[in-house]
Amino acid sequence: MITHEPEFLPPPINARGRLGRIVLLNCRNAGRALLILWEAVLSLRFVLSKRSRPVVLQQLYVTGIKSLGVISVVAMFTGMILALQMGLELRKYGQEVNIGLAVMVSMLREMGPFMTGLILAASVGSAMAAELGTMTVSEEIAALEVMSISPVRFLVMPKLAAMMIMTPILTFYACMLGVVGGAIVGSTQLGVSVPAYIDNATRWAENKDLYVGLLKSFVFGIIITTICCYQGFATTEGAVGVGRATRRSVVVSFLSILVVGYIITRLFYQ
Repeated sequence: MITHEPEFLPPPINARGRLGRIVLLNCRNAGRALLILWEAVLSLRFVLSKRSRPVVLQQLYVTGIKSLGVISVVAMFTGMILALQMGLELRKYGQEVNIGLAVMVSMLREMGPFMTGLILAASVGSAMAAELGTMTVSEEIAALEVMSISPVRFLVMPKLAAMMIMTPILTFYACMLGVVGGAIVGSTQLGVSVPAYIDNATRWAENKDLYVGLLKSFVFGIIITTICCYQGFATTEGAVGVGRATRRSVVVSFLSILVVGYIITRLFYQ
């Protein structure tokens, strides 16, 4: 059951006390978010049930199809910018043909997962927080609990399943589109033919780069769903609280994606 008990921590009396209070509150909030994630993961066994299937399909459409437009534009221009900037520097040494490798590795390892995660956090994640926040302040979540319906299974589980499926797919799509954008810049502005660009990109890029990028995107999808849904459930103070929860969910998701992305890169690329 999702509860919103008032704060019972003693008031801080000095700077150390204020710091301790902040640490305790953040640890408590992180623990509650992890409990929501755990309950949602346990509920994934019902993802193909007759009642859950239409909701999951709707979330797949919202997460995937409705995000294709902005992801396409961002991925294309990200690849073009990477190719142009690195190509201009490599041209000084007569190595502009290597922009294929540079763009491919950059998109697979970092830019593809990061850009997809940030876009989904800003668009889909903020919508999750606003939706659940509105339901919380209007006491719809409490009504579900009174009817013995788990809000996590009914509301969070379909969103988690959709993000776990669509985030890696969108990341792969963004990476490939970024490589295409780099090929356009290479052939039109740097004098690198498309066959030479593709050969250089595919010859030296490793499968590990793809797998690590997809793993990052999978983890980012879980992080976005957990943070945004928790912020929605923890909303208070009416419409003002909904706006505050939406803003906080996006900010915390951005920071978490950056930190966790660095940790995963550090683990796989010593």
